[in-house]
Amino acid sequence: MKGISYRRYGGPEVLEYGEVRDPKVGPDQVLVKVRAAAVNPVDWKCREGRLDAVLDAVFPVVPGWDVSGVVVRPGVSVTEFAPGDEVIGYCREDFLSRGTFAEYVAAPVRTLARKPRNLSFEQAAGLPLAGLTAYQVLVKALNLKRGETVLVHAAAGGVGSLAVQIAAHLGARVIGTASERNHAHVRGLGGEPVTYGEGLGERVRRLAPEGVDAVFDTVGGDTLRTSVGLLAPKGRLASIADPEVLGHGGRYCFVRPDAEDLTRLTELVEQGAVSVPVQETFPLERTADAHRLSQEGRTRGKIVVTVDPGGEGS
Repeated sequence: MKGISYRRYGGPEVLEYGEVRDPKVGPDQVLVKVRAAAVNPVDWKCREGRLDAVLDAVFPVVPGWDVSGVVVRPGVSVTEFAPGDEVIGYCREDFLSRGTFAEYVAAPVRTLARKPRNLSFEQAAGLPLAGLTAYQVLVKALNLKRGETVLVHAAAGGVGSLAVQIAAHLGARVIGTASERNHAHVRGLGGEPVTYGEGLGERVRRLAPEGVDAVFDTVGGDTLRTSVGLLAPKGRLASIADPEVLGHGGRYCFVRPDAEDLTRLTELVEQGAVSVPVQETFPLERTADAHRLSQEGRTRGKIVVTVDPGGEGS
């Protein structure tokens, strides 16, 4: 089958398009015909070897954890899905090797849920990792409640754009940092935009003089440190970007596959509470260009790679 792989850590140039090994389908796995796969920052961080301390790489590595596609064959112990079912998944395993940037992926059943009926395959591919990250931080780590105020950093990005919508659906007031060009976009998602950079603390204080109840940090560094001083008494802080948050009494979060949470996200999408903004799509053979765009760090919504866009061969 055709796919993307890399044989060593490095920059986008190590990504190769060509033949990759066909996946074996274990008892608890589902063979999925890939229609689209989303690019996330963790993909290029893995490619550069930044997660080598926690994830073994079995080369050649097929990258990618996000997928939308059609079930071809469930494993012998799988009863949740049948051939022809349209699914999405955050197909992370505890090693790097069998990713989603290929024509087929053998996805652990624990990582899959039904695809939202009202999304294209391209949009649906952008939901799992970013959506689960946003949902698990807001609901489980921050325990965000109706009527509270939450500050979401990088509110126009892949995770941030979904976090704004989920927080608004929960009944929270959402303040979101974004560049000036993305302010209208953040408003459209249900947030109150504020420009990031120097003077951020003062701008947020003008909007929330008593402080914010929760901060969802996706940036780290100075942004995280500024956020500490913006918390109301008993305010909560969570970061997906910087373990320094632990020293400030906050939570350091890493998203985990969860079929129940992913099903809840599907429900929110079908209810119209959450949409998945897609900035740009690339064909599979241009995955390296998709990685380069992601690394620029100025995306609005998701970057998606189409693998079998018209359903040929499914």
